[in-house]
Amino acid sequence: MPEILIRNASHVVTMDDRRRELAGVDIRLVDGVIAEIGQGLSAKGEVVGAEGCVVTPGLVNTHHHLFQTLTRAVPGAQDALLFGWLQKLYPIWSRFSPEEIFVSAQIGLAELMLSGCTLTSDHLYLFPNGSRLDDTIAAAAEIGMRFHPTRGAMSIGESDGGLPPDAMVEREDAILKDAIRLVDRFHDPSEGSMCRVGIAPCSPFSVSRDLMREAALLARDKKVMLHTHLAENDEDIAYSLERFGCRPGQYAEELGWVGDDVWHAHCVKLDGDEIGLFARTRTGVAHCPCSNCRLGSGIAPVRALRDAGVPVGLGVDGSASNDAGNLVLEARQAMLMQRVSRGADAMSAREALEIATRGGAEMLGRDDCGQIAVGKRADLALWDVGGLESAGSWDPAALLLAGPLRVRDLFIEGRQVVRGGQVATIDLPRVIARQNALARQLAT
Repeated sequence: MPEILIRNASHVVTMDDRRRELAGVDIRLVDGVIAEIGQGLSAKGEVVGAEGCVVTPGLVNTHHHLFQTLTRAVPGAQDALLFGWLQKLYPIWSRFSPEEIFVSAQIGLAELMLSGCTLTSDHLYLFPNGSRLDDTIAAAAEIGMRFHPTRGAMSIGESDGGLPPDAMVEREDAILKDAIRLVDRFHDPSEGSMCRVGIAPCSPFSVSRDLMREAALLARDKKVMLHTHLAENDEDIAYSLERFGCRPGQYAEELGWVGDDVWHAHCVKLDGDEIGLFARTRTGVAHCPCSNCRLGSGIAPVRALRDAGVPVGLGVDGSASNDAGNLVLEARQAMLMQRVSRGADAMSAREALEIATRGGAEMLGRDDCGQIAVGKRADLALWDVGGLESAGSWDPAALLLAGPLRVRDLFIEGRQVVRGGQVATIDLPRVIARQNALARQLAT
């Protein structure tokens, strides 16, 4: 891999252990790693000028359903609460094939890249018509995204008291067998890994208690992470109390779903005891503020979670419940929602940016990412603050208050994947055209 020198960055928000912010520095990238940071470094390869740019670590997205980019703004689901929204979309998703899964994933990944994201998880929990997690893994490899795909699953259909249609659920033995196949084939635990696989039954209302328990045992045996949805809204809490006789946090604890190898999406309705449980066990939370607003789920207690020591990252969630995948906008929304619920001093722009970078990386077990420091992976976002959005800003590093919504350049593992505001690794106009054609077919 060629050496790259990022020259004369106007401002670098490192998110390193000292949370340093540097001005007028160069950053040398060698073999996918940040090799040197300083002023006046000699150029030995390609030079990328960064005058007028703020450089941040690449953003980290900790919850997504990439396949949902094909079902944005579906009439009948636009104004529905979570359970009704799912029931409207399940029949559409049941018509997907491997092509829909692959194309929709590339659209979602490109959207994330343009918003500064260099590492994303994905939660694929339905596999219609021969679709496999392999399809999204292939999409990520082609576009160049650092990827944490998770093998989701649904095993309890409507006839057994679950939410999904019976035709969309799988046998639990087949689910576990495929999870083993995927981990054995794709999971790379090494430093700098571009693909780490997790195990992720969809939710307590779509899989059995046995599957939740067996998935946890399998993940620990394979030394991979666990992910699911938890305590997303009031319906979720009511379902847990009625069906399991306990709150979601207690249910998770009973089944082995707490620990530093577990992260749960949403957690909007966690109570004080559950927050304490997550803090003691270092269980992570993927905060998805735009989706929570879109579905009327509520405001997650992020300030209380952070103050208690719970690991928190950000997630754009699926594009059918957002209906976008812009991670820098998600970070701004996280900041604003804590302020509206707790006061203007509840969360600063820099803290929200930290959650969106180092916070997410650490929660996903990626201490090699999420910060700009020598020896860390070369995942960097360059933001041009010479444009309209930042004009008049006294603090260009306060990107979430006054900054661009797209990166100028993006590097993942030292490879430039966005150049001059354009995705450089795939023919994005062609993929967009195919996505729109597939959406029209699904709408008929």
